[in-house]
Amino acid sequence: MRLSTKGRFAVTAMIDVALREKLGPVPLSDIAARQQISLSYLEQMFSKLRQHGLVASTRGPGGGYALGLQADRITVADIIGAVEDSADADTKDKGAHAQAVPGAPGKDMAQDLWDSLNSKMMDYMQSVTLRSLALGQLAKGVRVEEKPALNRGVFKKPKQESVQRSVPNSVFALGQTMLARG
Repeated sequence: MRLSTKGRFAVTAMIDVALREKLGPVPLSDIAARQQISLSYLEQMFSKLRQHGLVASTRGPGGGYALGLQADRITVADIIGAVEDSADADTKDKGAHAQAVPGAPGKDMAQDLWDSLNSKMMDYMQSVTLRSLALGQLAKGVRVEEKPALNRGVFKKPKQESVQRSVPNSVFALGQTMLARG
């Protein structure tokens, strides 16, 4: 498994969503502002996370992304695996191994070391849940601001005020007023 900036940003963004999961869908623009990650970069990552079922999207006013699974069922390995191009990494690794000459010094001699390290890293990343990362942030004092709930397209009727009109508000009303007087 490759570790890159993309994976790091994906984990950070998912922690952001997990911290706010009880407040409803989180807009990517809010995550971009809080975490200082490009909005277009987040859109690409969240598309992959959605394809893997880790997040669910809601469209429209008040929309955004919510967790697709419970936070304690999502691991760091799941997140990184979703956003990294694993097919490309596997092809590059196989190409590097195919070029190594048996018995010659180089990458092949240390391959057992790298395989072991990769295995231990995978075991660790599979043991760390999104819930534990979110709780860790709360323990460090990260504050989650509560935004007022959006009306989501619901129109509030204006309050009726008692207004005394001294002048009619249209020509037709003026005509009716004159008829009533006359």
